[in-house]
Amino acid sequence: MKPTTWISTVTICAAGIAAVLLSSYMSAVQRNKDDKKRMTSPYNPYPPGILPGDLNSEVERVLREVDLVENRALARWHALALPIWKGQPPTLQNTGTEAIETLGELMTFDRNMSPNRNQACMSCHMPYAGFGGPIPSVNLTIIAYPGTAHFRVGKRTPQRHAYAPFFPVLRYNQAQGLFFGGNFYDSRATGVLLRNPDAEQAQGPPVDTQEMGFPDTACVAFRLTTAAYRPLFELVWGAGSLDIKFPRNTEAVCDIPGGASTFRGYTTRIDLTPGDRTKANAAYGHWGQSIDSYEQSVQVSPFSSKFDAFLAGKYKLTADEMAGFELFNGKGNCNSCHLDGRGTTLRPNQHDTGSAATVNPLFTCFGSANEGAPLNPRNAFYYETTPDSLGFVGNPYGFGYRDLGLGTFLRSGFGSGPNPNSNWTQSAPSVDGQMQVSSARDVAMTPPQCPTTEAGSRPYFQKGFFHNGYLKSLKQLVHFYNTRDKFAFPVTSGHCPPGTIEKVTCWPLPEVKNNIDMTTGNLGLADKEEDQIVAFLETLTDGFTRPYPNIDTFTGTCMTCNPGTDPNCSPSRQGNGSLIPTPPLPSCASVICSAPPATSPPIR
Repeated sequence: MKPTTWISTVTICAAGIAAVLLSSYMSAVQRNKDDKKRMTSPYNPYPPGILPGDLNSEVERVLREVDLVENRALARWHALALPIWKGQPPTLQNTGTEAIETLGELMTFDRNMSPNRNQACMSCHMPYAGFGGPIPSVNLTIIAYPGTAHFRVGKRTPQRHAYAPFFPVLRYNQAQGLFFGGNFYDSRATGVLLRNPDAEQAQGPPVDTQEMGFPDTACVAFRLTTAAYRPLFELVWGAGSLDIKFPRNTEAVCDIPGGASTFRGYTTRIDLTPGDRTKANAAYGHWGQSIDSYEQSVQVSPFSSKFDAFLAGKYKLTADEMAGFELFNGKGNCNSCHLDGRGTTLRPNQHDTGSAATVNPLFTCFGSANEGAPLNPRNAFYYETTPDSLGFVGNPYGFGYRDLGLGTFLRSGFGSGPNPNSNWTQSAPSVDGQMQVSSARDVAMTPPQCPTTEAGSRPYFQKGFFHNGYLKSLKQLVHFYNTRDKFAFPVTSGHCPPGTIEKVTCWPLPEVKNNIDMTTGNLGLADKEEDQIVAFLETLTDGFTRPYPNIDTFTGTCMTCNPGTDPNCSPSRQGNGSLIPTPPLPSCASVICSAPPATSPPIR
């Protein structure tokens, strides 16, 4: 073959390959455009009355508040005297702490960290709600929050961020036969890689299909490259830390929510070289570490409550608050799980006169428990049984789903995450139904204009309690612990017998009957004593000794009701006007409740 012929042949082949590659790329671009167009169709598989009527306007309201806090954080960064790297090993000195905490805040309030640029971490966790759910109507009804793809919805209430950074790495205590640590209700953010569960928890929502919804973790690194605060990221984590060669179609890929059928189950759709994938993974680790730094800071976890002032001798608890404190440590048995640094041995007419063993108690044991919460048919997750416009199905099992919490995680089961320790799997039956014992701190935090969580004559801020939001007030929460077994009925929610009142004199069946904590359920507390425990819980709200940052950003409307005309206008019956009957429940889906190792006894 003549050289010129050979060159011509190579040129033709190269041109052909280029044409094929271009055609493939253009086809991918067109598919992405088609997927983007389909995304504009809202997903609404829900029966009438499930979604709150103000959902769209409330989501937009929260996004405006998110932007407000983001702009405040940007201003603080720009006013910050830059820290310097100095010492051996090199350390960010002078303003280094504030630099990384501000970086974490900028990330958590950045709505660009979602395919549709409409979902930030804080869309579900605002300061004025103790970094819990910010929309009263959602807390009252569907309990979980819509993600970037409207209206895909998750299955649990937003867990409060405050004090979550203090949970240790998940481990199994062989002597006690119990698990301690981790983050999320099911402890799936173990901390096994970053050695920090809270940092690993921050890595979950950006790629959760029903939350921020990126299809690939590298999308976070990609969006960081164009973030206004990129210089701060590179100051903290190193120059060149975001120098990643992303392919041309990265933006198109990152614009499509995860779970779309076009991805065929792949979770690394961005075609990166091994070196660039390593860089993107490192940036994702730094994303989690930065957010953890913010959540550990005094902006989120400040120990500034009345109770902290009381421990310092700078506040005297009222008579009801002190009575509630002693009930919390004694007859109410709350301190057996929500540890306050003291014992739980008080008898009637006894008073704790000792000093606290811990002056910054976290009001958690870092463990998990199944308190026997009933299944909540209001949870929108049960209805996500059909594909959305992108071919995604949130819950193919419908009401056959049971939330086994830690038990599902140890089996690496549906709706949880992969268990990194196969030695733990054998313990799954012993923890079925268990959920993390969250800190009781800030459980009662509300915006200033909505002074309470409890319905009555004052404006209040509606919350949802427990992982499935079944309980709607702190009064109901304490009453449940007090009377769960006394008023137990073999019915599901919405079917309490005539003559009873759900959540007052009737508690439906537990969603998961196995491993129920029997240290509560029939405490013998009087109605007044329940109220006193609520009064004590309200002393755990931060912002008493110094202002709580960004608590002033709520622009929504408080809930109101008239006790004279509304029978449900009391903390005891709060939310009962929104009860719906649970449909006939099918057996638990085999992929959940028959996954090995077998539940004991079987969960139906």
